[in-house]
Amino acid sequence: MAKTQKEFACQSCGAVYRKWQGKCDSCNEWNTIEETAGVVSGTPKGLSGKKGRKVELVSLNSPHEEQARLSTGIGEFDRALGGGIVKGSATLIGGDPGIGKSTLLLQAMASLASRGEDVIYISGEEATAQIQMRAQRLGLADSPMKLGAETNLRDILTTLNEGPAPAAVVIDSIQTIFGDSVESAPGTVTQVRLCSHELISFAKRSGSAVFIVGHVTKDGQIAGPRVLEHMVDTVLYFEGDRGHQFRILRAVKNRFGGTDEIGVFEMTGLGLSEVKNPSALFLADRNEREPGSCVFAGIEGSRPVLVEIQALVSQSSAANPRRAVVGWDSSRLSMILAVLDARAGLGLSNCDVYLNVAGGLRVTEPAADLAVATALISSLAEVPLPPETVVFGEVSLSGDVRAVSQADARLKEAEKLGFVRALMPKARKTGKQNITQDIVSRLAEIVDRFMPS
Repeated sequence: MAKTQKEFACQSCGAVYRKWQGKCDSCNEWNTIEETAGVVSGTPKGLSGKKGRKVELVSLNSPHEEQARLSTGIGEFDRALGGGIVKGSATLIGGDPGIGKSTLLLQAMASLASRGEDVIYISGEEATAQIQMRAQRLGLADSPMKLGAETNLRDILTTLNEGPAPAAVVIDSIQTIFGDSVESAPGTVTQVRLCSHELISFAKRSGSAVFIVGHVTKDGQIAGPRVLEHMVDTVLYFEGDRGHQFRILRAVKNRFGGTDEIGVFEMTGLGLSEVKNPSALFLADRNEREPGSCVFAGIEGSRPVLVEIQALVSQSSAANPRRAVVGWDSSRLSMILAVLDARAGLGLSNCDVYLNVAGGLRVTEPAADLAVATALISSLAEVPLPPETVVFGEVSLSGDVRAVSQADARLKEAEKLGFVRALMPKARKTGKQNITQDIVSRLAEIVDRFMPS
């Protein structure tokens, strides 16, 4: 006889417990653990007495149909997806409130519908009249895309299963959809897991591409159970600061393409417009004569991107000097400051340090170490970098500057934008470039150039 057990789940992170407790040990939130649908222990009679269906097995080299990708006509959106929409795929898009998730999907789906594809947009947060008003503002009112406003999962699936399967379906958002087969509020772990499973099953069964919008928590993670990100094929995060007009669509998981690929957009009065040359846009307002300003040649996915790194070092009389970082890892900055103190003798422990990546872009690769260190040294010495110079390289704890990957692509992008000099470690292999390579092997060499004894 199967036995039903109680199960409790955190409504913030999805952690499961066998009994109730006030604080979640996983996310440290209070009063978020609630009882969910019971689980069954033991072996039910149906599984022990009923024989299952044999699964058809194929070899790796057996003939199969190539899945053609659908292009939305928005190049940056297609780039983040790995080259376009894959039929039968499930894509999860997360981002801060008001960052532009719904606007981007509305523009992408309207463009796809104008190419003759059947597209359905289901909203659980807005009425159809509100979506129509936004479409008019964006100049998309003539698109043949179909709209719907519904939160009941059963009604949504009934609508999608009628007639030919659409090419793409948007669910905005998963936290507002509920299934009437379980007794819990929309947005809870049980509802999010159930609704996501049914929508993904529909995508695989029908061949429709399903786009699911997900809210994020205060830590920037997609709300709901972590298993949601494992269930879908692609996870995209829409990043950006409301104070900047730039928006970054970053792929953190993609079964059909590369991860860490980005699409760059600019928020305008007519919606989101793609930025085909983000390097030129990020460097548009740069003042190369100011100390502490350094241009970093980075790689985002398969795309080289040049971005300005700004540093400010000032003397402090406080017992604990400030360390403020925007757009970079704060622990990485602490490491660079420690290396500059221990290996170069700069004595930055009694200084306030401020670091900013211009344009709202977040840099994650270690190749930015040398650019950050150079900007800090330039600010401390109050000496600007030589004009038209880019910097990249990884700094070790010993103070050595190590080579980084794709140096050739970084140099080509810098040369294309008019840079004539690159401060960099010795590269393993580079093509013929007209840009001068200024090789640096140790961090102390940078200090000697800006602060000669």
